[in-house]
Amino acid sequence: MTGENDYGIQQDAEHKYWYNMKTGEVEQGFQSPAPNRVGPFDTRAEAEHALEKLRENSAKWAEEDAEEGR
Repeated sequence: MTGENDYGIQQDAEHKYWYNMKTGEVEQGFQSPAPNRVGPFDTRAEAEHALEKLRENSAKWAEEDAEEGR
C-alpha cells in the first residue's frame, strides 16, 4: 500500500532506507525503534549521507530563522 499518512510519511516507508542514529548503520525497513531512526530515504546512498543532509537542513533553517528575526 502506498500513499501518505496523516504525518506526510509514505506508507510504503517500511520498505525504504533509514539511518540509525544510535549505531550509524543504514537499515532497510523498520528494524530499530523509531527514536533511533531518521528517514525515510529512497536509496541506501541517500541514507548513508543522512548526517550531511541533517546538517544542511539545520543550517538552512537557522539562516531562515535569522532572516525572519527569530
